[in-house]
Amino acid sequence: MRFKPIGYTPLMLMAQTCALLGFACYAVVLTTLQDEWQLSNLQSGLIASAFFFGYMLMVPLATALTDRIDAKKVYLIGGLSASCGLLGMSLLAHNFWTAMVLMALNGAGLAGTYMPGLKILSDRIKSGELTRHIAFYTAFFGIGTGFSYLCSGWILSAMGWRYVFGVIALGPFTASLIVLLFIPALDHEKWHGPIQIRLRDIFPVDKWRLVLQDKTASGFIFGYTAHSLELFASRSWIVAFFGFCTLVSGESFLLTATTLAGVINFFGVPSSILGNEVALKIGRQKWICLAMLLSAVFGVALALSTGRSWWFIVALAIGHAVFIMADSATLTAGLVTSAQENIKGAAMGLHSLMGFGGGLLGPAIFGFILDLTGSRTSQISWVWAYAAVVMWGVLFVIYERRKGWVGKPLAQINKPS
Repeated sequence: MRFKPIGYTPLMLMAQTCALLGFACYAVVLTTLQDEWQLSNLQSGLIASAFFFGYMLMVPLATALTDRIDAKKVYLIGGLSASCGLLGMSLLAHNFWTAMVLMALNGAGLAGTYMPGLKILSDRIKSGELTRHIAFYTAFFGIGTGFSYLCSGWILSAMGWRYVFGVIALGPFTASLIVLLFIPALDHEKWHGPIQIRLRDIFPVDKWRLVLQDKTASGFIFGYTAHSLELFASRSWIVAFFGFCTLVSGESFLLTATTLAGVINFFGVPSSILGNEVALKIGRQKWICLAMLLSAVFGVALALSTGRSWWFIVALAIGHAVFIMADSATLTAGLVTSAQENIKGAAMGLHSLMGFGGGLLGPAIFGFILDLTGSRTSQISWVWAYAAVVMWGVLFVIYERRKGWVGKPLAQINKPS
């Protein structure tokens, strides 16, 4: 079955939602495994970070391949790898080290689906406003992660943590089937024979240097790094934070912590899409800086809200989620549309590599600060932990405003592709 190019976007949104179902599995079972395996907060954070470490190891290769062959092939391998990592967590994980390895495999699988999925769209949609397709694609990250929290929480309460990973493994496998069956190969795909991979294909330093020489492109990349550090730290620890809030106040939330985390993630979807529309009106750089500052304010306010009524905590959590995601599509769309066509795959690879590098650091920094300042049963520890991850967005804004985030005119960046 062959769809019109515009019809590829709904298919890729469905596939991405399925591929991301394994994203929050560990965040949901974090406190369970911490008690069962006697882990410190730092160790718990490092297991979460291992997911992003695996992503970072694989994303340069995955995105470099999309410059040479149809991204569909890369996507299929990535989906199957993610399923293997999740099944491994279900069947084999029994301590800190085994969980680190298997979560890294899960992250490597996601690397083969997320940016290659975006490349599938950019290779096939050649008319209209590409940034809007990109905005929907990046915004659906929140849909996938939201369902990941919801489904993982339901499975955990019904069957236990091993079934969480085992059942959710069907998600990336289904994503691979969608792409295999409904996304046609590129007409110009001419690759035959074995694929020869060189080190400079995996780490295209020369191409990355060209990308970073553009002040506009480098601004989007560094901004995405700060954005991802805060985003993934928050998503890794939000369920544990809600558990702490319940303990301190003695007041139960309207929903369970995992369901609440999933619902809050959904608010990031319209935020990302609408944020891109606002950025098209007022300018990308201005919107990114404003969103990062508001995100930092809401993050610290959320940490200070423990002991308050549940509705007040939830309102701040929603505000934090909204402004974390408000610049997500803008950062990615800005990079994709400003990168030169012949190095776009490498540019997207560096963007993703740096972003998920921030994701690697965020959960570990958060856990380390919790250990350093007390524990996850101390309010001041949560305040310091949130401050330690939101500060990077503030520092980025200060740096870019002082340096002058200049480059290609906004009209040129936003021109229809």
